[in-house]
Amino acid sequence: MIERTLVLIKPDGVERGLIGEVIGRFEKAGLKVVGMKMTLVDEKFAKEHYTEDITKRRGENVRNALLKYIVSGPVIAMVLEGIEAVEVVRKITGETEPKKAIPGTIRGDFAHASFKFVDKLDQAMRNIVHSSGSVKEAKDEVHLWFSEDELFDYKTVLEKHMSHE
Repeated sequence: MIERTLVLIKPDGVERGLIGEVIGRFEKAGLKVVGMKMTLVDEKFAKEHYTEDITKRRGENVRNALLKYIVSGPVIAMVLEGIEAVEVVRKITGETEPKKAIPGTIRGDFAHASFKFVDKLDQAMRNIVHSSGSVKEAKDEVHLWFSEDELFDYKTVLEKHMSHE
């Protein structure tokens, strides 16, 4: 199944100069970038991304911290495409809580904080990236962040080799 999924390089990833490293990890795995942009997120859009659903799952304080954080600096938004891309991307990004992320994942290599630590500081987790958590969430998030004319269809060398063209 070919899927599309959203990845955000959050303000901490941009500020730390990890844009190329993050994109490279996905490309090396064979995922295709079909849309990408740098943007500043305003409060209204942040609330569309971090919906009330996150409050039900993780609490109002967590949502408020995420809203404050996502608007704090530039974000790289990208749509990746590939075979079961949602699951593959989640493996590459690693556990949401960096202290649990294994080495070799983006969060395991570039972050180490715990929920306990950031909760004590009343701030959002600095974990470099956001990636869609399910196929449905990916479809919703891709549609929220990108219009159809911002997404591109092309063949990578990997795709050409897999189809024996």
